[in-house]
Amino acid sequence: MSFACIFVPDFPVEAVLRAEPELRSQAVAVLEGKPPLQKIISVNEAARKTGVAADMTKLQIEGCGEIVLRDRSEFQESAAHQALLDCAQSFSPRVEDAAGDTLLLDLSGLDKLFGSLPKIAREISCRAWQMGLGTNIAVANTLDAALLAAHGFSEVTILPEGKEPEILGGLPVEVLFADGTEFAKDRDEILETLRRWGIRKFRDLAALPAVALSERLGQRGLELQRKACGGSHRTFVPCDPPLVFEEAMELEFPLVLLEPLAFLLSRMLDQLCARLQSRSLAAQEIHLEMTLENGRQQDSERTVFQRAIHLPVPLLDAKTFLKLLQLDLKAHPPGAPIIKIHLRIEPAKPRPGQAGLFIPSTPEPEKLELTLARISAVVGEARAGSPQLLDTHRPQAFEMQRFVLSDSARAGTPVSPDIDFEGTGVLARTAEHHYSNGKETSEALVTALRIFRPPIAVTVNHQNGRPSHLTSKRHNQIAAEVLWAAGPWQSSGDWWEQDAWVRDEWDIAVQEKTGITLYRLIHDLLRGQWLLEGSYD
Repeated sequence: MSFACIFVPDFPVEAVLRAEPELRSQAVAVLEGKPPLQKIISVNEAARKTGVAADMTKLQIEGCGEIVLRDRSEFQESAAHQALLDCAQSFSPRVEDAAGDTLLLDLSGLDKLFGSLPKIAREISCRAWQMGLGTNIAVANTLDAALLAAHGFSEVTILPEGKEPEILGGLPVEVLFADGTEFAKDRDEILETLRRWGIRKFRDLAALPAVALSERLGQRGLELQRKACGGSHRTFVPCDPPLVFEEAMELEFPLVLLEPLAFLLSRMLDQLCARLQSRSLAAQEIHLEMTLENGRQQDSERTVFQRAIHLPVPLLDAKTFLKLLQLDLKAHPPGAPIIKIHLRIEPAKPRPGQAGLFIPSTPEPEKLELTLARISAVVGEARAGSPQLLDTHRPQAFEMQRFVLSDSARAGTPVSPDIDFEGTGVLARTAEHHYSNGKETSEALVTALRIFRPPIAVTVNHQNGRPSHLTSKRHNQIAAEVLWAAGPWQSSGDWWEQDAWVRDEWDIAVQEKTGITLYRLIHDLLRGQWLLEGSYD
């Protein structure tokens, strides 16, 4: 059996540095509590060198030089812990969530997939760093040995079987309580006793006689001695955490411009995409929530601004997501300074794609989604009675609008071809009229396009550039005047090709023996043919 431990030293600081990586070269301290009773709970190595330590007050560090202070953020720590879980589970399905800053992995059998244990440990460390977290990695044959080595040694440590007492012997006895052992409540008492005995290192404790140690410290003393020798065993308890992909950032100063907001969103999206990639997942929905401030400090005066982007297919491209959010925010600005950003992604399995040898490649979903977003930004929001842009990847898809036949049309009276169904230019709905007790009632019915397979070839006469008469030589011969026509709309099934607009589409109404019939008329510009593609009913 082989186990690995991932430990994040100074976890509250690492959670802050993950959100603000530009602070890694500076001395950083994390505060907790309410002013003026704030105390330092975590510092990085640069801050320790200046003399700053945990439990110091904010006033006590004023003479320690330039220290960057940040308030503790539980949400940032939760996101960092989730990122740590994503990193661990990208290597092993068996992960134990030991603490917020500590994870244990079962590496048994993974050498066939990832190589030797030292290679796996280095790859875990690199992946955690890519996710914005500095970690200590230790690999050993027992859980406790790996856990103690990760807490006691920096970077990557490998404990060969049988060498645990030798390697762990130089660690201070304080590390024995780093794992939150059941004896942690007696930590100060036990450490004081060991100090009086002159016990400073693991090897000193391992050299004590077991009987004498048991007489003075009981079973807890023997358990600590076994841990110091690397021989303690306990049960591995794997976890199955939920898939949560969220990032949050509380801003030091309110944001009022889109450019700095885009910079922060870019960083958060990079982190989320790295986490999704480690789980072999993609994004299906992006939810942005921002807390706004209108100039007052009362929480009741703050509002929440929310936007959601629903992707047509699962994607994994941080730059595409950022551009979509920018276009959406330009069209829907928050309207007030931003003090907190919360970004959440709904995961989904990636959509596999396979290119054909003889079929032209279709546009990439990322580029097509950006194209639709840019068109929406130019066109604006759809209004009643106006053409609408659908969230679809079918090039010929459009949203049908509503129209009502006039009295003259229902009576069969020819209508001017220039009439355009309530100004919408699209046929989509009709009104079926009933007469009950001498009164007329109307009910709006959705009109469906019944496709002809194959299309019906027709001959079309024109008047003022619009279809005026059509005839067909099929068994169900059509020969009728065009009462009115709407169009043309230039479209193509393959609009990304060089010859994009290769056909004109018309919606026409003709007078037949059974009444007025609505058709979809197509003019194939490449072949010069007129076709009836279908009828509305």
